[in-house]
Amino acid sequence: MSVPGVVEEAAPPRSAAAPLWRDRRFGRFWAGQSVSQFGDRISELALPLIAVGALHASTVAVSALTALVWAPNLLAVLLGAWVDQRRGKRQLMVAADLVRAAALLSLPLAYAFGTVTLGQLFVVAVVTGAAGVLFNTAYAPFFAHLVPRSAYLEANSRLSASRSASYLGGPALGGLLVQLLGAPVAVAADAASFVASAVLVGRIRVDDPPTAAGQEPMLRRARAGLALVVRHPVLRASLGCCSTVNFFTFVSTGVLLLFANRELGLSAGTIGFATGVAAVGSLLGAVLAPRVARLIGMGRTAALGAVLFPAPLALLALADGPSWARAGVLAGAEFLSGAGVMLFDINLNSLQASVVPDELRSRVSGAFSTVNYGIRPLGALAGGLLGSALGLREALVIAAVGGALSVLWLLPSPIPGMRTVVSR
Repeated sequence: MSVPGVVEEAAPPRSAAAPLWRDRRFGRFWAGQSVSQFGDRISELALPLIAVGALHASTVAVSALTALVWAPNLLAVLLGAWVDQRRGKRQLMVAADLVRAAALLSLPLAYAFGTVTLGQLFVVAVVTGAAGVLFNTAYAPFFAHLVPRSAYLEANSRLSASRSASYLGGPALGGLLVQLLGAPVAVAADAASFVASAVLVGRIRVDDPPTAAGQEPMLRRARAGLALVVRHPVLRASLGCCSTVNFFTFVSTGVLLLFANRELGLSAGTIGFATGVAAVGSLLGAVLAPRVARLIGMGRTAALGAVLFPAPLALLALADGPSWARAGVLAGAEFLSGAGVMLFDINLNSLQASVVPDELRSRVSGAFSTVNYGIRPLGALAGGLLGSALGLREALVIAAVGGALSVLWLLPSPIPGMRTVVSR
């Protein structure tokens, strides 16, 4: 499926691929993803505000809205198996963007006629979440054929830098739009960002990734993807490490705001400032990730990030003194954690992309999403239980130590010895 009225940009021969900074195809893709990331930050703020402000939803309803956005990831392993059997991964990504745009646009339209309901919000959450899973499972093989293998690290660094920048400026932009236009109308900005992404991605042509051979039942294909992850030493260690660190990160997510407000006595504005500092750390980490990898290798950089991402939470247990000191400890911990997650994600994602066979990329991506996103609610629940039973400070220390121990998945694997992506 091509975007109507848009001229597609042909794929150059792989041997003639331009340096990444001169590659117009990657430039279009990067621009589309950057715009979409900023749009996402707007909707993350606006959708709950529609529920709370316009519909007077309860706390349970707002929590359910957030859960419904993530719920389709539990079926990502099956959707990935389906995507692997389909040609035209780019067309699937364009369709996913347009579906998300249409779903979001239904909200300001319904609001204009006074018919927006909580049920509609729930449907929009599920539809946009499912379309996001479709986009992400098609993304893996598309990325691998858009970007030369030698440029995986640089490309992931640029894409992650845009994501970090969106967390730095996106919430402020979203707040301004909500203030000026109202939450339902502000959602239209996110819809426009998906249309822009669809147009930009629709203009890029890549060699179509190969589809999985044969017509096996979907469940059997999904099992094959999971089996590859379990058997492959790099993928198995990556998934174990990612799942562990995500679990303990969400343990901390459930208690961090309460701890900062109740035990550190910080205001909402100060806590928001610390969150902004985390985005600065992420942006710096995204820029530095390739340079650190060149010094010590991609595998060791990922292992360093696996520790640096969760460990700074332990510093919060030492926070004391005047309010500026407590705020400084929180901001410093968030900054280091933000830098660590980028060192971890960018390098590990690049290594993973280099070892997955083309015909299995979508189902492996789906398997990772199902486990990684499926474990996050369990971590948040565990955080609440630990905070209630042991105390908020103690729960944060457990999250820091448990998350840092995720590196034990990597150390016995081949990953620390991998200085660069696997060549074929």
